[in-house]
Amino acid sequence: MIQIDDAGSGSLLGGTVIGVLRVETGEYEYDIIPLNYYKDINFEEKAYIDYVVVIIRNLFKKLNVSKEERIEICRGYMFDRVILWFKKNGYKSIRTEIKNPLQDKIEATFENYAISLGLPKEFISYTKYPFHFHRILKWVYADYENRSLLCKTGWKSWKKYGYLQIQYDKELIKSKSLLCLKCNENILQNSVAAVIIYYSNKFNKIFLHNTCT
Repeated sequence: MIQIDDAGSGSLLGGTVIGVLRVETGEYEYDIIPLNYYKDINFEEKAYIDYVVVIIRNLFKKLNVSKEERIEICRGYMFDRVILWFKKNGYKSIRTEIKNPLQDKIEATFENYAISLGLPKEFISYTKYPFHFHRILKWVYADYENRSLLCKTGWKSWKKYGYLQIQYDKELIKSKSLLCLKCNENILQNSVAAVIIYYSNKFNKIFLHNTCT
């Protein structure tokens, strides 16, 4: 049986992972929808949905998927064009909720991809909702010039919160375990840190080493 799912389509950070798994053998292949498909006219025209068909076609070739194999595919709109491609090419599929074994594999793939973009591993390991929009937004504002380039800027939420006014301040740090959100290293207790302040859906403070500003 073949399972097909995506991971990261709901994350502000990066593109989207598309994965295909042959359950019986554990053979697993994936590709990533490039981030430029989530920007400007590409996003407005939902070009990323068409690109999913390209990915699935290539992954099916790698796995040598036959038209006799059972295919389970995620119900999400991301695969609407894939379903049409299946019908046109004689593949039979069932749209359903995709669980393990693919679910864990593809989520881990997206996490590793996010880490490759610079998101700290600890951010994922110790945060209940590591890819929540406003958590990622805070990480982005800590190094806006570079990290804003990694975002799905076609999103309405980015248009609303991605160009906020920020203020700078200084603050004496009393905590022993506060991390600089730019370099991810500890800020020394009783040192003076730089602070970035902005308002999104709430008041936010970002703490940085003075040398990281």
